[in-house]
Amino acid sequence: MTHVVAIDGPSGAGKGTVARAVALALGWAHIDTGAMYRAVAWRVQQRGHSLDDEHQVTEVVATASFVLESDRVMIDTYDVTSAIRTPEMDVAAATVARMPAVRAALVARQREYATSGPLVMEGRDISTVVFPDAIVKIFLDATPEERARRRAKDLTHGFSRTEGIDVAGALATRDRLDRTRHASPLTLALDAVLIDTTGVPIVAVVDRVLSIVREKIGEHPRFRTDLSDANR
Repeated sequence: MTHVVAIDGPSGAGKGTVARAVALALGWAHIDTGAMYRAVAWRVQQRGHSLDDEHQVTEVVATASFVLESDRVMIDTYDVTSAIRTPEMDVAAATVARMPAVRAALVARQREYATSGPLVMEGRDISTVVFPDAIVKIFLDATPEERARRRAKDLTHGFSRTEGIDVAGALATRDRLDRTRHASPLTLALDAVLIDTTGVPIVAVVDRVLSIVREKIGEHPRFRTDLSDANR
């Protein structure tokens, strides 16, 4: 098993908040793979390339350097923390995420992070493609209404600052793009634990995930030892 807690799910299901809290509680690193796709889309546009040109997008990925921290995202020395959290970048990220060559390149990058130590990784294909042997696989979901409500209140994604935007419609579009793409579609892994977060306080979701993690670690001595070291 790979020393990774994989958390997947659609937009607005709570992946980011839960993943960060779980990583903090475990003392593990946290990687938001969605931020990588967003950063790539931003860099492609910043360089004047077309988001529909897979060759140009792949070239950007091939030379890109990333800094992925809990409160900062950088690509090629550009701080894009705020710039990538907009409704427009949500669509742009979904566009580049559909490209097989781009996904292959970024999946390779994502797997490298696990060589530096245990981590909590969030995304849409972590359990199914990036780390199919992750020690824990979680799929967070919620009703479309609940996800739209959360996203509308989420200042970090810019929806509440954009007048007249159809949040539910935007999420439905992103869901369709993610679930129907040929390369690594968003889907529930057979051995993932599905958690419906509708109406559930975040602290309760985090506690549920942590209990699953600790149960799994208890079954594998080498993971249990590492967890003890991490929490000292």
